[in-house]
Amino acid sequence: MFERRQKGFTLVELMIVVAIIGILASTAVPNFLRFQMRSKTSEAKLNIAAIVTAEKAYVAEFGNYVAAPPSPGSSSGASSAPFVDEGLPGANFESVGWLPEGPVYFQYSVSVNGGAFLVEAAADIDSDTAPQIWGYQNPDSDGNVAAPLQDCAAIWDINTGSSGLISMIGPCGLDHGRSVF
Repeated sequence: MFERRQKGFTLVELMIVVAIIGILASTAVPNFLRFQMRSKTSEAKLNIAAIVTAEKAYVAEFGNYVAAPPSPGSSSGASSAPFVDEGLPGANFESVGWLPEGPVYFQYSVSVNGGAFLVEAAADIDSDTAPQIWGYQNPDSDGNVAAPLQDCAAIWDINTGSSGLISMIGPCGLDHGRSVF
């Protein structure tokens, strides 16, 4: 009789391949999500630095800092949204010459107290109901600081776990710079 040879893979071979793909995916997906969160957080740090530069240039030319209410009106969080400057003319981001390019994840604000200013950025980028809040505190010559608009009481040093960083971008609380990543 003729002997028929079956071509193809056995069920066991296919199950082994599926198991290997599952193991690879279980390690790759969390790493991808962690890098995605870091990327979103870098938006806040870069935009805070740009706002600080704009505020310092403005005070050098006009002699005062400009406050700006939280903009856009609500934090977009896990998805980006168009930036809408919520302030009135003369008290908004456009006054100091800063507008982000494209949509944003974070809500930005600037509070002013005489010669001091505080820039804040807040968003719930990992959708865990606890916002990430980043900030930059610039005190006046007497050490006075501006009051927070978005719960940024102090800038934390993640490495030492202490608060009170001045003139540095950092998380606004021990847990505000931490996320699922």
